[in-house]
Amino acid sequence: MRRTEYDRSAAVNYALRWALARNPQYYDFDGIGGDCTNFASQCLFAGSGIMNYTRDTGWYYNSPADRAAAWSGAQYFYNFITNNKSVGPTAVVADIRSLALGDFIQLYNGSEFYHTLIITGFENGEPLICAHTADAYMRRLSTYTFSEPHGLHITGVTVW
Repeated sequence: MRRTEYDRSAAVNYALRWALARNPQYYDFDGIGGDCTNFASQCLFAGSGIMNYTRDTGWYYNSPADRAAAWSGAQYFYNFITNNKSVGPTAVVADIRSLALGDFIQLYNGSEFYHTLIITGFENGEPLICAHTADAYMRRLSTYTFSEPHGLHITGVTVW
C-alpha cells in the first residue's frame, strides 16, 4: 500500500456541482435520517477515488442496501476517517481555523455528531460550506446553530 494526495479541487468541484441537487448515482437519504453525510462521502470519494470495503468498519457505497454505515452516518463517518489504518482516506481532528478547502466540519451537540459539512471556500477567514439535508451552497459556518464544531483535516489517501 502507498499514500497519495487527496484531490481537494475534485472534492470541492463535486460539492459545488451537487450541493443544491442530487446525483442520481446515489440514493437520497433525506427522508430517512438526512443526506448530509452521504453527500460528504460523495465529495470525499470524488477527491480520494477509493473506497474501503472492510465489513462493518469500512467506508463504501454500492447501493442503498449495500453500503457501510460510515458512508451515510455522521458518527460512523467520524469513526472511520479518524481511525482508518487501511485503504481509503484519513483525517485528523483539527481546529476550524486550520482547515483547508475540501476538509470537513462535523457539528456536535454534546453527545453525538449530527451534521457533516464540506468546506468549499472562505470569506474573511470563515469557512463557507456546502451540504445536503438543509441544502447549502457556500453558506457561512456562523449561520449554523451548534454547540461544538469538529474539524476534520484530510491528510491523504491510502491505495493498493
